[in-house]
Amino acid sequence: MQHLKTIIKKELSDHFSSYRFTIIFALIAMVSLIVAYMIGINVRKELEGVAKPQFIFLMLFTSSGNLFSLVQFVAFFGPLIGLLLGFDTINRERNEGTLSKLLSQPIYRDTVINAKFLAGVSVISIIMISIILVIIGLGLLVLGIVPGIEEIWRIFIYLVISIIYISFWLGISILFSILFRSTATSALAALAVWIFFSFFVAIGASAVADALVPDIKQDIKVAGSEADYLRSRIINQFSLISPMHLYTRATATIIDPTRKTTQTFIEIGRMESISIARFSGTLPLTQSILIVAPYIVSLIALTIICFALSYTIFMRQEIRSF
Repeated sequence: MQHLKTIIKKELSDHFSSYRFTIIFALIAMVSLIVAYMIGINVRKELEGVAKPQFIFLMLFTSSGNLFSLVQFVAFFGPLIGLLLGFDTINRERNEGTLSKLLSQPIYRDTVINAKFLAGVSVISIIMISIILVIIGLGLLVLGIVPGIEEIWRIFIYLVISIIYISFWLGISILFSILFRSTATSALAALAVWIFFSFFVAIGASAVADALVPDIKQDIKVAGSEADYLRSRIINQFSLISPMHLYTRATATIIDPTRKTTQTFIEIGRMESISIARFSGTLPLTQSILIVAPYIVSLIALTIICFALSYTIFMRQEIRSF
């Protein structure tokens, strides 16, 4: 346990003293603050002379500014934090010969890999907590509204899900750092995985939906709506292989109490449309958690699987300096 704490402190010191961490934190914090400030100004203007609705403070995270919302920003650019923190975690020390010297000491191999992953998660947690706290302070200043207890809990759960999500990408980058001896190769492989899940999964989902449910151009309007519904269902199900979609659906439902489901397309029958007023209002926090629980569990499972692969491969690799 003492060796684990020592290596974690050393890794944290390396992260905090590096220019990479400074650039990442400054860039993410600057863009997040700009987006939150613009959204706060727009929300304040829209609410002038209007009865203030419930959960206004959460609009800082869900409302879209000129480009995107804060939730969408973290979903798209958050993985870069994990990738940049871990793409050279192992191979850099192996190439410099420090890894073999470290393992020549009375330190277990699993202590090294566990400490490096925990140090990365600690850095991710510090970055996200700092950004969320600054955004909350900015919201207090711009909106002049104190968040309620439920809003604070929703923001906290959103923070936890974000840390798990970025930790998954940290595990991916550490895995490639173990597999490839070149830091450039591991960085390119990690970026390729990020690009695949960010862009090509959505394109592939649309292609599969178009192939399974071709366009129906008929005079019967119901047939067209049924085809659109089936196509949307296929896209939603196929997109679940992407951690980005899992994170987006989970956080969008948690941070927005008015969302009743994680699906983006809902078919409402004739009788339900008559009594749609009963669906108005917001969901309690417990109901929102129950809805997104499968997505949170999936993200946790993916993170554990990535780290387990990294752990297994690292424990079986031959460590020698070059």
